[in-house]
Order: sequence, then C-alpha cells, then structure tokens
Amino acid sequence: MYARTTTVHADPQRIDEGIRYVRDEVMPAVQGMPGCMGLSMLSDRDSGRCIVTTSWDSEESMSASREAVRAMREQATDVMGGRFDVDEWEIAVMHRAHAMGDGAWARLTYSRLHDAGQADRVIEAWKANILPRMEEFDGFSSVSLMVDRAAGRGVGTMCFDTRQALDASRDAAGRMRAEFAGRIGVDITEVVEMEVAIHHLRVPEMV
Repeated sequence: MYARTTTVHADPQRIDEGIRYVRDEVMPAVQGMPGCMGLSMLSDRDSGRCIVTTSWDSEESMSASREAVRAMREQATDVMGGRFDVDEWEIAVMHRAHAMGDGAWARLTYSRLHDAGQADRVIEAWKANILPRMEEFDGFSSVSLMVDRAAGRGVGTMCFDTRQALDASRDAAGRMRAEFAGRIGVDITEVVEMEVAIHHLRVPEMV
C-alpha cells in the first residue's frame, strides 16, 4: 500500500471552504481513479496547515495518477489560498482499535533515519516497541507508519477519538517517542497535532 500526501499551507480563514472542496469535489474524483483506496484530510485551523492524503493499492497506481490529480491539487490550493508540498510514501503499518468518528484528532511525528538503509530494521522495531503500547492510551483509535525509503524519512500518525484524549496522551507519548528515537537511531524532526477533518483513507489492517 502507498500514499501521497499534499501539505497545503493555507489561509486559516479559508479552512472550512477547503474542507468542503476536498470532500465534495476532490474525494469523489480521486476515488474513481484505478487503484485509489480512499482519502483523509487533517487541518490546523490556527496555522492554516492542512494535509490531504490519498491511499493507493500499489506504487504503479499511485504513479499513474500523478498527472490526473495535478489540476485538482492546484485548484484546491487556489480555494484555500496557499501553497503546497507533495510527498509519496510506502505505508508500512496500519492498525485500528476501532472506527474513527467525528471530532477525532491526530498527532503526526516526522522522523529521519541516521542510516537510510536501516528502514526495515526501524519498522520492525517500531512494530515491536511502539505498536503494542498504543492500546494503553484512553481514546486511542488508530495508528499508522509511512516511510520514504530513498530519503530515509518516516511519519507516524496516532489518532484519538477527541481533542481531550489527544491532550491527555501528550506527555506519555513524548516520553515514548524520545526513548524509541534514542535507542533506534532516529531523529525526530517535527511533531504536529491536527484535527481530523475527513477520515476515509480505508487502508486495510497492516501489522
């Protein structure tokens, strides 16, 4: 499974307009493309940063969609009044404790490997050390890990049922993150907390 993320640095006053456009125009069009599994959207209403993720059944399907989605991406940024960055990832892990409802929040942890050739080792260590501890958090709903092997980068996304559950997990998640990074040889480059605006990524369980 693969994913493409489009990070839009938008006008905070136009977030709702952007969500409507992605939900009503982009999502139906993209889901009609061969190999597309689904779409999600995260938003930070304070900064205007939004992340739209599409999931694909193969790297070939994702590659074949690049030109078709270009115009929609540019239109979305016009609607939201911002600029965008695009990344493509391999989905290494997906685990859901239960279905996500409205009002969910996500914490994204971006990381960089000390040695890009050690991606498989880090993924297996993440499965063994991080994944089993997710169920300990009240309000935990799902977690995923996506990697860019060539660049030696990764992003883990941990979702919670409510903003309150996200807030309550912050200190413990920070300690877990620091412990894992120091032991495995990973640099944490950014941690972001965002509202889950659209949750239809539909990636199957992958652990």
